[in-house]
Amino acid sequence: MPERTIVITGASDGIGAAAARTLHSLGDRVVVVGRSPEKTAAVAKEIGADYLLADYARLDDVRTLAGRLLERYPRIDVLVNNAGGIMGRREETVDGHEKTLQVNHLAPFLLTNLLMERLLDSGASVINTSSVANSLFAHFDIDDLEARRKYSPNRAYGNAKLANILFTRELDARYRAQGISTAAFHPGGVATSFASESTSMMRVMYRTVLNRFLISPEQGAQTLVWLATAAPGQDWQPGKYYYKCKISTANKDAYDAALSARLWEESSRMVGLAAG
Repeated sequence: MPERTIVITGASDGIGAAAARTLHSLGDRVVVVGRSPEKTAAVAKEIGADYLLADYARLDDVRTLAGRLLERYPRIDVLVNNAGGIMGRREETVDGHEKTLQVNHLAPFLLTNLLMERLLDSGASVINTSSVANSLFAHFDIDDLEARRKYSPNRAYGNAKLANILFTRELDARYRAQGISTAAFHPGGVATSFASESTSMMRVMYRTVLNRFLISPEQGAQTLVWLATAAPGQDWQPGKYYYKCKISTANKDAYDAALSARLWEESSRMVGLAAG
């Protein structure tokens, strides 16, 4: 089997780094993408991989990242949209968007679309890291995506993780027939630093004695690695939401085809892509 190219965002730590190590060990060419220059370079050096930097709070960074990926890699066999996190007080990015929405949804939405021609040519899989927060915390209002009327860290994070699943389902609806396979997954409660910027009570769980009840990044990466290595359409069904390598039940809004289509259109408008 020829060497595949796998791009993993949010790969400087946590399940992204764990997946990068495993997939590299299996013979894949892994491109490590992260925000921190030191941590991203360290992971890449450890496994002998290429790396690129991008801060998802800046959409220009995403555009630059897409350009560099297109310049360097004639194939992208798997795109793992893993970067994300739960934030604190409501904050807007330099692009004018609520930060939780942009980092978790708008940035990966933009990156995927900017790479779309290459992904189609490669018959790629697109894997989106979601969370059970889509069921626990989301109260999705398509007319208030920026959470100007009502905001809490948990609600914003839950809505963004639901957006990941809606994006997955709409990506499947639009592009499966053209060769794209896509899935979203919940990694489980993983002992990582993803809540470090948050004022949410979730930060307590991730930074106190309760941390002992969380699983390791390697355990959390298992479904990601499975989706990246198993055969879509045979071993797993595209367009679905997974947990522990099995189809799982998401928020009821995740199955609303009209909502996923409208989110795509709204997201396109927000990041400056042509609608369609």
